[in-house]
Amino acid sequence: MGTTLAPGRLGAAAVTFFALAATAPIAVLINVVPAAYATGGGPLVPLSFLAVGVVLIFFSAGYAAMANRAPFAGAMYTYVARGLGRPAGVGAAWLALACYQAIQLGLYGMAGVAAAPLLASWFGVTASWWMVAAGCWLLVTLAGTIRAEVVSGLIALLVLAEVAVAVGFTAANVIDPAPGGLTRATIVPTGDVDMTTLGLLLVVGLLAFAGFETTGAYAEESIRPRRDPGLSTYGVVAALAVLIGVASWSLNAATGADRITEVARARGSELLFDLAAGRLAPWAVTIGRLMLLTGLFAAVLALHHAMARYLYALGRERVLPAALGRTSPRTLAPRTAALTQSAVVAVLLAAAAWAGVGDPPTVGRRLMIAGALGLLLVLLATSVAALLHLNRVPNGEGVYTRFVAPVLSIVALGSLGYLAFRDPGALVGVRESLWILPLTLAAVIALGVLHALILRGTRPVIYAGIGQGGAPVVVTPKAPLDEHGTGRAIPRPRAAEAPQEPQEPREPGAHRPERVNR
Repeated sequence: MGTTLAPGRLGAAAVTFFALAATAPIAVLINVVPAAYATGGGPLVPLSFLAVGVVLIFFSAGYAAMANRAPFAGAMYTYVARGLGRPAGVGAAWLALACYQAIQLGLYGMAGVAAAPLLASWFGVTASWWMVAAGCWLLVTLAGTIRAEVVSGLIALLVLAEVAVAVGFTAANVIDPAPGGLTRATIVPTGDVDMTTLGLLLVVGLLAFAGFETTGAYAEESIRPRRDPGLSTYGVVAALAVLIGVASWSLNAATGADRITEVARARGSELLFDLAAGRLAPWAVTIGRLMLLTGLFAAVLALHHAMARYLYALGRERVLPAALGRTSPRTLAPRTAALTQSAVVAVLLAAAAWAGVGDPPTVGRRLMIAGALGLLLVLLATSVAALLHLNRVPNGEGVYTRFVAPVLSIVALGSLGYLAFRDPGALVGVRESLWILPLTLAAVIALGVLHALILRGTRPVIYAGIGQGGAPVVVTPKAPLDEHGTGRAIPRPRAAEAPQEPQEPREPGAHRPERVNR
């Protein structure tokens, strides 16, 4: 088995589809947008998605520059390690993996529920959510070990079908709006803006974009490793902002600005399908439900591949067991990492089924919100790392890329993070035991940092290679201290004074030994 991913197999479009699939846009329209309208935001809902898109464009500038500097599968783990130090990088890797895992588990639960009406209407079968989740798990496990370009084709097909349904439903709502037509009240607020509601909607909008940042994980397999991840990041952000913004506005236009809050509270996740049922043939609604299921599957599959590449990067640098850094000799896919990820998911799904989770949509939604909140912290750390690294070691980037965009991103993401963690109960829907979420996220970060510090003390060579993408590095041994402790080199005795002893081979480590302990 090798240790290299297949180079040059994914273009910018393929990487874009991977990241779009991870965000599950149709699931956002069905689950997130109605909940946002139910808060009374009205026209602020689509505007918040557009505003978040602008914020993430600023983030993408620094992200793309870091991907150009370090086109490795570790993505944000590598960027944070280079900008904020190795302990912070390992902490970010632990947090990213935990958050992606939480989101993926939530998607498995939602997929199990989304399949229920289709199985009942087509086959007259009633299946538990965990049975459908097990079927999805089997397909994901099989697809996790095949060639990356084959999976990218499947992902592209599912995403295009998902987007086509969303565009079709949007067009139907715009062509046949509520009585009174497309009024100004559906586009801009007519009264005073509630700042608390606006802040909540901006946070919800940001969480809906979770997964767009997975573009960097495919850098080593891209045709242009230093350009494609950055271009794809811009493309994903722009596409999501426009698609979700316009589609969510169409729901307001279809019900009327004065009724959207009431209807959203009454219909919940069925809002999109109910509006489509009044304007389209029944088969169109059935296709919409099918695309919800396939969109959730595509999101699970895309997250699986992103996590497998994070595990591969950590295994290749021997931060995690080296076996995770091996690739299949035939497909050059990170087979060991992918199978390990599947094994972890199998254990977690089995535990959830054994525990008898009775409300998978609610539990899944809370897991996804918790995971997205954790990713918000990783995004913030990545922006800070980009600001520090790009200015500490400038390499041709302009002032906007290395300073203006990262600063704006830090301010915006930091403000949204403050709003999110000031009242997480408003997002999760739980008012008791709110301390569990921030404590859990802090514990995951602390474990990652502790892991790095242990490596620094016990395995300095491995520690020196953190964030280097598996590149060989060299450590210059420190000069021994003299009897005065000054650090001056002790002169070697001449051959006549002392016998020559065989020298030990030099040990690999960091190119810049003075920064090994960062």
